Amino acid sequence: MEIEKPSGPQPAERAEGCLAVAIRVPVRIVVLVLVVPVRMVWDALVVGGRFLRDTVLRPVGRALAWAAWAVFVLPWVTLWRYVLVPAGRGLAWLGHVLLVVPAVWLYRTVLTPLGQAIAWAARGTWAGLAWLGCGIGAGVAWAARGIGVALALVYVRLLTPVGHAIAWLFKGLGLVLAAVGLGVYTAVAWLVRYLFVVPALWLYEWVLAPVGRAIAWLALGLVWLVRMIFTGIGAALYWTLRILLVLPALAVWRWVLVPIGRFLAVIGRETGEALGHAWRVAGHISLAVGRFLGRLFRWIFVEPVRWVYQAVLTPVGHAVRNTVLRPATEAARSVGRATRQALTDARDSARQARADFRRMLFGTPREPQPVDRREPTAGGTRTLGSSTTALTKD
Repeated sequence: MEIEKPSGPQPAERAEGCLAVAIRVPVRIVVLVLVVPVRMVWDALVVGGRFLRDTVLRPVGRALAWAAWAVFVLPWVTLWRYVLVPAGRGLAWLGHVLLVVPAVWLYRTVLTPLGQAIAWAARGTWAGLAWLGCGIGAGVAWAARGIGVALALVYVRLLTPVGHAIAWLFKGLGLVLAAVGLGVYTAVAWLVRYLFVVPALWLYEWVLAPVGRAIAWLALGLVWLVRMIFTGIGAALYWTLRILLVLPALAVWRWVLVPIGRFLAVIGRETGEALGHAWRVAGHISLAVGRFLGRLFRWIFVEPVRWVYQAVLTPVGHAVRNTVLRPATEAARSVGRATRQALTDARDSARQARADFRRMLFGTPREPQPVDRREPTAGGTRTLGSSTTALTKD
């Protein structure tokens, strides 16, 4: 009997044979007997694991995390906050006083006037050099212009006629060499044609081509003969292997292995369905047993403990809280307030000492001078009968 009814549209039931029906009932009984203890042990382990996680592992993990933070993180945070940061600020202030302030004074009072003097001297030197360069450039340009005119006359009057004569000479020599080369090429081509090309063509057409056709015909015949021989041998081997191996293997597959495989498939399917059914039934049985054990544990242990907590421990805890914890808390709060007040006074004293030390080293800072904003004073405010403008002022 199915415990959980599937929801939704159901597919058409498949036709089952008598073999499946005969195997299903004993397999389900055997699987249920085997699965129920396993499911109960599994549920017990799950409940125990959850209880162990909630009551032991999680608090222990939090305690270990807090201890690791207190051991590894808190010392470094304290060192950074109360040692390194104040030391860094002190070193920064000391570096500012010892390095930055003297460097600024040196830049303003020494380096800036010296740089301005060097710039003025460099500006005068550059003007002199520019004037001298202009004179030298004008002389060089005049000399270059004269040299260019001389070179142009040499090119036009001497180099151009000589170049034209050399070009005419080389052109005539080239024509003579071209005529001689053409005659030699024609004679060599005629000799090569009638000594090599014509005999080679005759030999190819009347000797090599017939011999090659005969050899190709003999090779095709030999290939056809070998192919027919191998075709006959292959057909004989094919039918021999088919009769001796393929047909017996096909018969074994069709009449032995396929029925055995179908039988094993039915057994496997029924076993799988039986395992799923038994697991669900065992879950309901385990749930019922767990509820019974939980209710029994509640009656035996939880209810007495709750009664003791409500009837005995709660009044005692209230009495301890009212008589011991609250006075101790008030005393601790008063001590904390006194400590904070002492720390505040010490901080104010340290701040005043730093201010006195700074005043002793650098003197009293200058007070800001009041600026005349040209506003009327309290006694001379504007009224309907008087004016403070320049044109109507009394």
